[in-house]
Amino acid sequence: MTLSNLLVISAIIFVIGLLGTLTKKSTVLVIMSLELMFNAAALSFVAFSRFAPGGLLGVESASRVLSGQVMAIFIIAIGAAEAALALSLVIAIYREKSSIEITNSIDIKEV
Repeated sequence: MTLSNLLVISAIIFVIGLLGTLTKKSTVLVIMSLELMFNAAALSFVAFSRFAPGGLLGVESASRVLSGQVMAIFIIAIGAAEAALALSLVIAIYREKSSIEITNSIDIKEV
């Protein structure tokens, strides 16, 4: 695989996540779509790290080669925290409204 192939795959995954975020009514599906977008970004970081000058054979410094993998681990950790927080909000909204659809959870009150 080349860098351009990995970036195309990453862009496709990101677009799928973006479409899911913009079109789905279920809050759980929106959270899953956001996770797809995070994973696409992590794949891009790892791809750029893999194909950076001084890659696997001509290692100049270990921190330069592993920077993409470290960033991907941070993205995964932030995504896990975001999913835990979002799912707790979904449970709170379900207890209040008895529905997890985004359109049902928004109340607009007239003043």
